[in-house]
Amino acid sequence: MRGTILIIDDNAAFLTLIREYVRQHHPALTVLTCNDPITCLPRISTDLDLLLLDLEMPGLDGIKLLEYAKAKGLSKNRIIVLSGRDADYLHQRIPLGSCLAVLNKEEARQKEVLDMVFTSLEQDAGGTSGPAT
Repeated sequence: MRGTILIIDDNAAFLTLIREYVRQHHPALTVLTCNDPITCLPRISTDLDLLLLDLEMPGLDGIKLLEYAKAKGLSKNRIIVLSGRDADYLHQRIPLGSCLAVLNKEEARQKEVLDMVFTSLEQDAGGTSGPAT
């Protein structure tokens, strides 16, 4: 299955919002969501095209999940860490080059970057995006 995204975030409302957004705007993508990082561990595999991780979650944070995913063989270029924290904090916690991107999920410009990633992934999956011309 191409174009598969797994989103792990303890905020159920955020998961619903992003899942519905991707389904509406990027229908060629398959979105899997999980709000408990520990129960999600078996779902992390090299079959994923993109893994979105919340930085701060109870039990198992995004940094530990990032390391786990890379240890399982998932390319760091297929992992994005999300947070509500500011960029300075995020870049202190997660060194440059550790993953594809570290994005603030509440800033409009950061959402645009995430949307560009979804569009690229959808095109790679053989879907189309945007209005037909």
